Amino acid sequence: MWGRGISRFTTFASIEKPINPSVKIEHNQLLIDGKFVDAASGKTFPTLDPRTGNVIAQVAEGDAEDINRAVSAARKAFDEGPWPRMTPYIHGLTLPADGSYHVQTLHEPVGVAGQIIPWNFPLVMYGWKIGPALACANTVVLKTAEQTPLSALYVTSLLYEAGLPPGVLNVVSGFGASAGAPLCSHMDVDKIAFTGSTETGQRILEMAAKSNLKSVTLELGGKSPFIVCEDADIDQAAELAHFALFFNQGQCCCAGSRTLVHERVYDEFVEKAKACASKRVVGDPFQKGVQQGPQIDEKQFQKILKYIRSGVESGATLEIGGDRCGSKGYYIQPTIFSNVKDNMLIAQDEIFGPVQTILKYKDLDEVVRRANATQYGLAAGVFTQNLATANFLSRALRVGSVWINCYDVFDAAIPFGGYKMSGQGREKGIYSLSNYLQIKAVVTPLKNPAWL
Repeated sequence: MWGRGISRFTTFASIEKPINPSVKIEHNQLLIDGKFVDAASGKTFPTLDPRTGNVIAQVAEGDAEDINRAVSAARKAFDEGPWPRMTPYIHGLTLPADGSYHVQTLHEPVGVAGQIIPWNFPLVMYGWKIGPALACANTVVLKTAEQTPLSALYVTSLLYEAGLPPGVLNVVSGFGASAGAPLCSHMDVDKIAFTGSTETGQRILEMAAKSNLKSVTLELGGKSPFIVCEDADIDQAAELAHFALFFNQGQCCCAGSRTLVHERVYDEFVEKAKACASKRVVGDPFQKGVQQGPQIDEKQFQKILKYIRSGVESGATLEIGGDRCGSKGYYIQPTIFSNVKDNMLIAQDEIFGPVQTILKYKDLDEVVRRANATQYGLAAGVFTQNLATANFLSRALRVGSVWINCYDVFDAAIPFGGYKMSGQGREKGIYSLSNYLQIKAVVTPLKNPAWL
């Protein structure tokens, strides 16, 4: 059933006896108004170790009452602000107008920002979210993913130790229905920023519209094309495409999950991609030399295996991988499908796992049409030695980021976000600041102006 190449996997590190790092869990409550508190309901939920499926800690679960407390603390801190002083790069303009008027614009903070971060990069997303919000003098109620609540609590505690005023940054844990939905629907929340699935993003927009029309920034899913042109160095292209897909166990919204390869170099590329995957070391990420750890939880683990079965049943060629690793934890073999067609689920849906799909194309017009024929538009990769080709594709692809002969290059100054159903608004850099600002026009009559 599973095709050829399965027995070639010999790069599994020991995953039966995971290393137990000496990490002391000190913060597993809600953080509201600068204090760690239990949930008003008294409810907790388990945080699991994906290496084993065992419980790491019990974490307080917020609900509507806890959201009210957090928002009240943030509103009070905002009304007593602004804090901190807004960056000097945030400023308005002086504008010309007909008649004797002085016209200026003021950039003011939005108010209370509700922020919801995902589990795949919890600390990175924490920084991407709270950085611009606080820089623009807003206050924050942050809802963490139920799979990864502990890191945000720890880092926020350090910020308070460093002098963060009470109420400026509040952290609530919990599930979408009990914590996320009340935050999105709250009438005293002025802004929502969310990173996660497209389906959840749609529900958030609906809740924002039905409450107080709060502004919403969304960074959502992707099915990003990685285009290998016929003039590419195939060794380098295979390695880069491997990184673009398998980074972070494939749990990356901008993963290069549709590898589109020119027909003249297709067979050579497939062989080299298989060679890259066969050398990938899977195991306990705390062990030296391991390149790929477990998927986040049982649900995601089973979802990925279901997509792999779908790929086989739809007629794609399973070149390597295709099953779990070991008998404990949520480890999946690096998996590659060739002879993939655009109408297959593995070519359409965001798998969010270590599954590379390799498709064949004939010319640039075809690859642009097929690359854009998706609901997503988050990112794309282009591998070519031809500058004209790179320029053409970078303009033709309807995505928010195009990486030329590189992939997953992130910097604090580089904006990140998507077209179409990959979201709206941008994270990072100067473009992210507009998400957290209101623009006010101030018009004043002038009497006997010296000049206009």
